[in-house]
Amino acid sequence: MGMRLISVGKRLPDWVYTVFAEYNKRLPNAYKLDLTEVSAAARSRSVPVATTIQKEAEAVHRQLPAQAFIVLLDEKGCRFTSTGLATSLEKWQKTGKNICFIIGGADGVDETLRQVADVTWSLSTLTFPHALVRVILAEQIYRAWSINNNHPYHRE
Repeated sequence: MGMRLISVGKRLPDWVYTVFAEYNKRLPNAYKLDLTEVSAAARSRSVPVATTIQKEAEAVHRQLPAQAFIVLLDEKGCRFTSTGLATSLEKWQKTGKNICFIIGGADGVDETLRQVADVTWSLSTLTFPHALVRVILAEQIYRAWSINNNHPYHRE
C-alpha cells in the first residue's frame, strides 16, 4: 500500500519541487507521495474550456492505479481540521488500497474525476495556485502522520 499524487501541470518553479521533496523525505514509506505529473492541456481561445478539462481528466485517468482509494482536491469538497485529516487518513489506509490524491488543472476538473473519487477534499475556501496546493498537500500529509504518531511537529 502506498500513496500517489497525480497532479496536472509540469515545469513548475524549482521551489515547488524542493519544498515538496522536503516534506516527502520526512515521511515513512507508507506515507510517501509518489508524484506523477501530467501535462496541462493546451489552452487557446478556439478550444472550449470543457474540452481542455476533459483532455486533462483523460490523462489523469490513465495514471490512476487499479483499486485505489481516490481523494480529489477540489474547492467544492469537504474540509478537514488537521486532526480530522489525520483520522481520515488512518481510516483510508485501513481500506488496504493505495491512496491516490488528484490535483486538477487551472480550469478545474471534469465530472468523470468527481464520479470516481471516494472523497473530495477542499483545502480552503480560498483559491490557491496549483503549485502551492502540491506543497500544502505534502505538508498536511506530514502533519497528519505526526498527529497519528505523537510526533511533536503538530501542536494544539
